[in-house]
Amino acid sequence: MDPLTIVMLAVLALLIFFMIRNSRKRRADMAELQDKMVPGAEVMTNFGLFGTLLEIDEESNIAVLETGPGSTVRVHRQTLARVVEDDVLEEEEADEVDGDDSTDAPRLNESSADAKKSDD
Repeated sequence: MDPLTIVMLAVLALLIFFMIRNSRKRRADMAELQDKMVPGAEVMTNFGLFGTLLEIDEESNIAVLETGPGSTVRVHRQTLARVVEDDVLEEEEADEVDGDDSTDAPRLNESSADAKKSDD
């Protein structure tokens, strides 16, 4: 057999291996997400709507979310993207606070600012 053919078959086998592995991982992630989707869980939809899950109808694939006190929204069950956990919210808030650091913002060069003041 030609060495190039052997290399091509090895690459193909490697590609198939990674495709199968990725598929299994995605299935496991979906099963974990479905286990977390219980009434009372804080969820986020694909379009960025946050709410508390009130009920899920498995037959008609409808989920009812409470977005505010007394406000409910009916969405398709597949639009539920993730369960929002408290530690994730705290990390995002900490990132926002850290992002306000003045060292990250561009600054005016002090020497050019002094030159402008002396010209005026």
